[in-house]
Amino acid sequence: MPMVIDKKVQLSFPLGHHLHCLIAQLPNHLHREVGFHPVEQEAQWEAIKSVLDLVAAGEGNLKKLHFLLFPESCLPVNRLDELLLVIEKGFRPNTVTMIGVEHVRLREYRRFLERFKADNHEAIELVDRDIDSGDVLEMPVNWCMVLVKESDGGLRVFLEAKSHPFHGEEFIDKYHDLYRGRHFYLLRSRPSCFNFMAIICLDYLYRDLYSSNIKQIIDHANQLFFTTRQGLDTLFVIQCNPKPEHQAYRDVVCGFYGEYLEDLPGVRETVTVFGNASDETTLEGTVQSQGFGHSYVVINRNHRLEKVQSREFATDDFSGAPVCRLRFGSATRLLYFNLPLHHEIDPRSSRVPLKVHTIMQRSSRGGWEKVTSSGYSGEDEAVTESNVQKE
Repeated sequence: MPMVIDKKVQLSFPLGHHLHCLIAQLPNHLHREVGFHPVEQEAQWEAIKSVLDLVAAGEGNLKKLHFLLFPESCLPVNRLDELLLVIEKGFRPNTVTMIGVEHVRLREYRRFLERFKADNHEAIELVDRDIDSGDVLEMPVNWCMVLVKESDGGLRVFLEAKSHPFHGEEFIDKYHDLYRGRHFYLLRSRPSCFNFMAIICLDYLYRDLYSSNIKQIIDHANQLFFTTRQGLDTLFVIQCNPKPEHQAYRDVVCGFYGEYLEDLPGVRETVTVFGNASDETTLEGTVQSQGFGHSYVVINRNHRLEKVQSREFATDDFSGAPVCRLRFGSATRLLYFNLPLHHEIDPRSSRVPLKVHTIMQRSSRGGWEKVTSSGYSGEDEAVTESNVQKE
């Protein structure tokens, strides 16, 4: 199983106020040629750039953004330097961006690790061990970047390779198979004491006879709790997934939050954010599916999140899972919401822990505009249309 590597980052979040997260549920058009690559690189980059510019401008409450999540495999690798430049020059301090990058061969991925060696030297050792063990340099790598703009304005770059392929990333000729990543980062913020991870899609599910990725994460978070009384605050899962609500995901969610066999204090209050590509996504060589989109946020069932139904989002318990879930629609959207602030329920308060702040759609001029009506209907005031519009 991949190793969980602790990294300290300088992020100063406001005390006593919730954090803000934006999922860019964008379309992904990928063709297959030793891994997956954007069909129209310019159009793909323009879509990403439009979101980056929006965040950099910070209109409305976007200046409060802390976490920005893009889909798996969406960034053309030849635009990587432009992405770094926009974030370094335009984003505010204390902002984290997570984005999946076009597949590259392991030889090239190793060069990127070397370029950002200051933050990835442990990962280099793990990759070099694989390179030394066989002929793997030409294998494709599905990878992502976690870009942390720290409180002093400095930009740190963490790279992760996906450890488990989906069927479109596997070949009968194993030398064209996907390289399997060896590490995940647990980023521990100081002075905020906020701990988070980012993983890629099926890495949430992967297991073998002896262990599983998610058990590895749970065990590590539990040890963190036993030694520091801190846990994993948020787990981000970036996806380009036609089946984001497959039974396998629900099963893992149940095990993660259910505590059926033992206490799991390290992840009991973890917020899990699944950010998917939109329903306009196409993958060459795979059966066309209508299942993309439906990004969602999962929190422990002990929180209050009443049932709400609208055209843009709904709340439920993921078909009886021990969780509260905020589930978005499938269309191309920017989904802006807050991460719950308090781990414990305050019995004196009726505050809703998870609120939708803004949902945006593409405008006719190519930019983004707020969705002005989500057709809200619900059982109480838990997540209201006014909440969507106010912020």
